[in-house]
Amino acid sequence: MTPARREQAWAVAAAVCDPEIPVLTIADLGVLRDVREDGETLEVVITPTYSGCPAMNMIALEIETALDAAGLRPSRVVTVLSPAWTTDWLTAEGRRKLSEYGIAPPAIGAGTGTGTGGRRALFAVDAVTCPRCGSTRTTRLAEFGSTSCKALWRCEACREPFDYFKCH
Repeated sequence: MTPARREQAWAVAAAVCDPEIPVLTIADLGVLRDVREDGETLEVVITPTYSGCPAMNMIALEIETALDAAGLRPSRVVTVLSPAWTTDWLTAEGRRKLSEYGIAPPAIGAGTGTGTGGRRALFAVDAVTCPRCGSTRTTRLAEFGSTSCKALWRCEACREPFDYFKCH
């Protein structure tokens, strides 16, 4: 594959939006892992945010449609489960977009236990920042929010509910 063809295919695939959080692209999420060639066929490699993510079929269809519209065919989407996706793969731009959209992003390093935030230590409590007012006086209301990858939280300062993108 020529570098120009790979770069074009990457750009086209990277622009596909997540159907559950339409302000994020699959590149923002870190779901887009690779673009490679198998003979004449372009392969776009993606990793789901979790193994049962219902959005992955739509994402694969959107990638194939976008590549076809760009004249990049034949193509196929390959899903890989290892290494497992982690919230550490969210880009800085993706974190910013989540916050502006009203969804609290996980802290950097939260998916691996490194960096700030991090997975809870034994008996510790997550500190989640409200995406509306910036307060850390927040409470988890439910383990699942509007989708399985988010939890429902409420800010004690502004009293507004919000989704929190859970750490994986």
